[in-house]
Amino acid sequence: MGQGPFDTIYYLKGAFAGGLCCSITHGGVVPVDVVKTRIQLDPKTYCDGLIGGARRVVASEGFGGLLTGLGPTAQGYFVQGWFKFGGVEYFKVKWGSAMGDEKAWENRNYITLGASAVAEFIADIFLCPYEACRIRLVSDPSYASGMGACAKRMYAENGLVGGFYSGFIPILFKQIPYTMAKFAVQGKAAEMIYAAKGTTPKKCTPTENVIVSLQSGVIAGVVAAIISHPADTLLSKINKKGAGGEGSMLTRLGRIVSEVGVMNLCTVGLPARCVMIGSLTAGQFGIFDTVMGLTGAKKFHFVNPKAQAA
Repeated sequence: MGQGPFDTIYYLKGAFAGGLCCSITHGGVVPVDVVKTRIQLDPKTYCDGLIGGARRVVASEGFGGLLTGLGPTAQGYFVQGWFKFGGVEYFKVKWGSAMGDEKAWENRNYITLGASAVAEFIADIFLCPYEACRIRLVSDPSYASGMGACAKRMYAENGLVGGFYSGFIPILFKQIPYTMAKFAVQGKAAEMIYAAKGTTPKKCTPTENVIVSLQSGVIAGVVAAIISHPADTLLSKINKKGAGGEGSMLTRLGRIVSEVGVMNLCTVGLPARCVMIGSLTAGQFGIFDTVMGLTGAKKFHFVNPKAQAA
């Protein structure tokens, strides 16, 4: 396996870099996310695109309205990034090492997909309450003064599961395919970029590797955004007060799908989300590689043993 050593310190560095990159990037695109969420929740009012939607938010709530939910976003995605990026590194190394270099190279895409899915599932357990608070604050800014007050009120009104985990199934359907696509597509795109340049990560400078991460991250982000958008819309809607009526989580989700329509689930707010996720994903991989380099960690990558021998 490329570079290393892959010990506990390496995984902690990967988790810290992942938490930092997710917190910074998700926090940085909060204004876009606020508008995207408003479009998903109220497409009749926010019907004039990303710029028009931002103007509506500013006109009614001031510039601070574009930062609604910044607290739970930054905190929640640090926790999520810790488990997601740290988990992906852990499972890729462990599974790749168990297979050996040749088998790991042949199965690198499957290893990446599996590691991404497992790591994201674990991360979503911790992310879901933060997302519930963020969406409630964005959909109804008057609901609470901040994350702490929002969490307290949601727990009092709906309990632990109803308040914080009503969106757990949508978040799994959103985040797991998104993360699988993000890491798999980014890895494949990076391979193609290095091949086109006739080089490898080991031969490149840290700056050159970061540039490749940014380029491949944009491609991965757009693909991942398209794949995960329907579940993202469901997640936004089910955390809105009264959405889907009474009943179980699945019953409410079924009503929302019937009311909104499959086509709208797949398309409403998608351009804004592609802009947001494309830039966000590129930033995540760029920051992750930079932080890993600054901590002295030599990032894991799959190595083709035949090319290395040649």
